[in-house]
Amino acid sequence: MTRGSNIFIRNSAFIFLSAILLFSSSIIVLGQTQTGTWKAKVSKKSNQKLNISFYKEKNTSSENRKRYSISGSNFKISDLQGLTENQINGSNIPVNFSIVREAGTIQFSGTFNQGKGEGNYTFTADSNFISAMAGLGFNNISDEKLFSSAVLNVKTATVSDLRASGLQNIDLDDVFKATIFKIDSNYITEMNSAGFSNLDMDDLVKGRIFKIDANYAREVLAMGFGKQDLEELVKFRIFKVTPQFLSEMKSEGYAKLDAEQVVKLRIFKIDAKFIQKAREKGYANPSVEELVELKIFGKVK
Repeated sequence: MTRGSNIFIRNSAFIFLSAILLFSSSIIVLGQTQTGTWKAKVSKKSNQKLNISFYKEKNTSSENRKRYSISGSNFKISDLQGLTENQINGSNIPVNFSIVREAGTIQFSGTFNQGKGEGNYTFTADSNFISAMAGLGFNNISDEKLFSSAVLNVKTATVSDLRASGLQNIDLDDVFKATIFKIDSNYITEMNSAGFSNLDMDDLVKGRIFKIDANYAREVLAMGFGKQDLEELVKFRIFKVTPQFLSEMKSEGYAKLDAEQVVKLRIFKIDAKFIQKAREKGYANPSVEELVELKIFGKVK
């Protein structure tokens, strides 16, 4: 069971990361100036953001036809220079706007109609960014990763900040991750203060994904558990181990549960009602393992 939950955690983090970072290798580009097409729509989560998808034609020799490689991201409308909400929500409004980032500028032209837009884009990498990154050890950055750096808003200061926090051996993908998940010296220092020192970038990303911070570590201690490693805290987050649940278990006579037992109860959705039903069936004081078996084999429903 423990091995299975560890695999689940690793797979969850891997799938999430893969989905977000996919575009870093998806657009096929040539040269420092890159062109393609775009489509946009107002984000479902916030009317102050646009979801912009980027497309680039490419030829496939095997099928001798054109396909489109796709990437996309959400942008604050306030970051889109030259574009207004009235233009976005108007009817067949011609637009010209840009996204200016340290890595370069993406210039857009096209049309918006009732919250949806499309057109052409041109990306021009910033030579100062390329030089600064080379000075930090990132030489020969590919065109697609330069474009991704602009989309993500990668900053050279992020590299310096991470290295000052002890992360010396980082690559550009690590910088992408730090940018996406807002991993900086403040978060690393916070995790160090909570007893999680020497975490690598993947561990830090996992902490961010599952909202592990010093406050949560203290909350777990307050629940009566000793100091837990990062993997255990992640399990607690995934399976929603809360003070309320522990109080519920305590009221049913399970006051001295260890971390693994609590996670088992949550995985199999065993709560106070289930325990009460088990007792009604004649199971007076079942152990955690017995409760799990009763659940698995449907002896108590």
